[in-house]
Amino acid sequence: MADLSLLQEDLQEEIDGFGVDDYSSETDVLIVPSALDFISQDEMLTPLGRLDKYAASENIFNRQMVARSLLDTLKAVSDDEKDCIAVLERVTRLADDSEPMVRAELMEQVPHIAVFCQENRPSIPYAFSKYLLPIVVRYLADQNNQVRKTSQSALLILLEQEIIERYDVEEKVCPVLIDLTAPDSNDDVKTEAVAIMCKMAPMVGRDITERLILPRFCEMCCDSRMFHVRKVCAANFGDICSVVGQEATEEMLLPRFFQLCSDNVWGVRKACAECFMAVSCATAQETRRTKLSSVFINLISDPSKWVRQAAFQSLGPFISTFANPSSSTQYFREEELRSEDCQKSMENSTSTERKDNTTADSDTCGDVIIEPTIDDFHSSCHVALECILNGDPQRSIHEQDSNSESCDHTSPCEQCTSAFTAITPCMEVNRDSRNSSGAGQQSTDNLNSAQECETIAAVQSILEQEQYNSFHYWRTPIPEINIDLELLQTDKEVRLPDLSEAAAPYPSSISTATRKELEEMIENLEPHIDDPDVKAQVQVLAAALRASSLDLQEETSSVLIVDNRIESENSADTDQQQRSSVPTTVVPLITETIESINSSRRRLQSYSEQSTNSSFSAAEEGKSRVQNIIPQALLEQYLSMTDPSRAQTVDTEIAKHCAYSLPGVALTLGRQNWHCLKNTYETLASDIQWKVRRTLAFSIHELAVILGDHLTAADLVPIFNGFLKDLDEVRIGVLKHLYDFLKLLHFEKRREYLYQLQEFLVTDNSRNWRFRAELAQQLILLLELYSATDVYEYLRPIALTLCTDKVSSVRWISFKLISEMIRKLHCSASVPLMINFLHELIDKFCCCSKWSGRQTFVFICQAIIEEDCLPMDLFALHLLPHLLRLASDRVPNVRVLLAKTLRQTLLDKEYFLNSSNSDQEAVEQTIMALQMDHDSDVKYFASVHPSNTKIADDAMSTTSSTY
Repeated sequence: MADLSLLQEDLQEEIDGFGVDDYSSETDVLIVPSALDFISQDEMLTPLGRLDKYAASENIFNRQMVARSLLDTLKAVSDDEKDCIAVLERVTRLADDSEPMVRAELMEQVPHIAVFCQENRPSIPYAFSKYLLPIVVRYLADQNNQVRKTSQSALLILLEQEIIERYDVEEKVCPVLIDLTAPDSNDDVKTEAVAIMCKMAPMVGRDITERLILPRFCEMCCDSRMFHVRKVCAANFGDICSVVGQEATEEMLLPRFFQLCSDNVWGVRKACAECFMAVSCATAQETRRTKLSSVFINLISDPSKWVRQAAFQSLGPFISTFANPSSSTQYFREEELRSEDCQKSMENSTSTERKDNTTADSDTCGDVIIEPTIDDFHSSCHVALECILNGDPQRSIHEQDSNSESCDHTSPCEQCTSAFTAITPCMEVNRDSRNSSGAGQQSTDNLNSAQECETIAAVQSILEQEQYNSFHYWRTPIPEINIDLELLQTDKEVRLPDLSEAAAPYPSSISTATRKELEEMIENLEPHIDDPDVKAQVQVLAAALRASSLDLQEETSSVLIVDNRIESENSADTDQQQRSSVPTTVVPLITETIESINSSRRRLQSYSEQSTNSSFSAAEEGKSRVQNIIPQALLEQYLSMTDPSRAQTVDTEIAKHCAYSLPGVALTLGRQNWHCLKNTYETLASDIQWKVRRTLAFSIHELAVILGDHLTAADLVPIFNGFLKDLDEVRIGVLKHLYDFLKLLHFEKRREYLYQLQEFLVTDNSRNWRFRAELAQQLILLLELYSATDVYEYLRPIALTLCTDKVSSVRWISFKLISEMIRKLHCSASVPLMINFLHELIDKFCCCSKWSGRQTFVFICQAIIEEDCLPMDLFALHLLPHLLRLASDRVPNVRVLLAKTLRQTLLDKEYFLNSSNSDQEAVEQTIMALQMDHDSDVKYFASVHPSNTKIADDAMSTTSSTY
């Protein structure tokens, strides 16, 4: 009984809780209301009444449901402005709820309520500013983390939607955020406030950011107590820089950024490395080159592996910020580089300007290359000749290089060769101008002529070596052994055959400067003395140096003897005695020294060629990396990303990051500096990781646009061919941009790939149907690149194979491919080929024993009609009779598709609407026959036009996707 009484008491409490009053103790009859009674009671309440009822509930979930239903309540009372204000007042009261779940739910609804108020209640524009914004701002400092996060997201959404007025941002939002970043603020709140300030900066604009956000941001960058704050500042540094602009970035932000880059916490430095590109974009080119580059090099060599990893990932994007904006427009073919503006500038250039500017071998206008004129070559030749005859051949090389900045060839080209060849007539002119008082002496003229001819040959040889041999660029130049002209030129002709012959390549004596050059060469080779070849070269150079030192005085005395005898004798017999009186030690010493130098030069070059496995020597490889677009140290670090040691010490996917950013780096350097990246690109193309090769395959067409047709044919085509035979994961990258790459090649080179297109039908996994679908898409684009004969001979078999694919998506694309091929053959006036192709389609599909083949024929005809690939009279002549014959096909699926094609596609054509002919009658008779078909679907599609009912569209789509 006790248990029963307890049960009765519980029941009574439940009844009271439900508000049941209909209980009679006299009759002991209990009336329990049903759930429908409660629903009816809520329905009797107004939206505001229900809101008040559940908002005052002690149940947390009821109050949470109130917050979730606020927008619906507001929509329900939107016609009454007072009710809308009342709802917003309830929102304010609900914001004071003590339960974090309710506050978080409320904050999630605030952006939606704000948008509704702005769109539907323009008469109360102050609603958001008065009721909602204070809640959002107050929740930014809430004790609960979830509530703070939700309010931060809501604030950003409201700023992005431009719902918050500018005045409210300055007076209500920013002051609160600045207070939250005060030194005495909570650590978590401070960190989140800094983050929200950085994220809202691009939304509020430059003015508010500079006045209100930037000063506090700079203070937070120097927060010595919490590295979390500094880390957030570093992570968002690029956003702030992009908003405030270049001047404020360089004056106020860069010093803080440099401090963060050298922070003692590796997480801060890592964040700096990740945002380096954004910071670089907000600075000047000179600042980028002189300051940011050195800081970035420090990050690359950071002790922390994670910092180095982030730095190398940002290296390529950082290099891309050095790109010249004016060179963003790319010209692919060399013949496309010429423009009318540059031609006019070439025509207007005067000879005076060429003389004043020491005219260059080639003038440039942006990316446009202008061929140099003959006068330009003559001017350059005069400079080179003067430098060579004055004993300064190196200067002549540099002068020539400075005048040839537009020549970007990595190997001898016709332009450079013609420039060198043009030196010869200039030498003749210069020789005539240099001979003055001694021009009347025939013997002296002959000797000078011979010497200058030999000098010309030496100049050309030296120029070619200096232009394409990097050994002289990186190391101390090989000494030039010059014989004093005083030994060779006198008032009378002096014949020294052996001396002149030995001195031909280097027509002057061994001077003090030469001995210093020998010493410098020996010093440069001493670190490599362990190598036997280098040791032998050092011995040769040392012997030459000793010989020149020991016999210097004897050589000088010999010169004096020769001079005295020349002055005292006038006859031919005396000339013979003068030649015989020259000490025998002079000529052998000079000859031996010159031969030693030549031998050492050859041995050094041989050593360089043998010390590397590539076609370039180590020195040439070093010079191949030289450019003046970006700091050389950055380029060296980028090229080192392919080093296998980097994968072990930095990141296993560092090569992938290198490959990903390579097109941007190539665009920055320009095609004239492609030699800097060529070896790196080839290394990446042969990387063992297929992800690296896949990355290159997806971007090779973009790189081809950057490099132009010549470099593409020479350097990219072999790599492209390798990708064609790679894994499917790599081949898909090539296939997706097959048209984009092939259109850049010359026609003959492009035709070579016709034989390889068939290979795309074979995949590693036969289930990879997307590969074949992409092939069909690319073949549609490739039609314009090839002739009608090539299309018929090579692309037609592939298209027919794709039409019988097992996957419907592949077949659908191939139907369009077939129709476009027919258009190509028709537009190319290749009537026999087109007729043969149509007959082949009829034999292969229309007369096929399988119903799927006959259905394929109907699909192809449908595609031809829809795309207008063939004139209707030709279609009616070649294809329509065979198409109508399928009306008696035994398979309903074929007849259904035929009915759709005739009713919905063919009859809409003008040929069958405005003219009465036998073809129109045949089509109408066929449709009438299909309308009496025993299959209901066939009847439906033959009777109902698709515009009359939506069911037709649904059925059409179902049929299309099914079959």
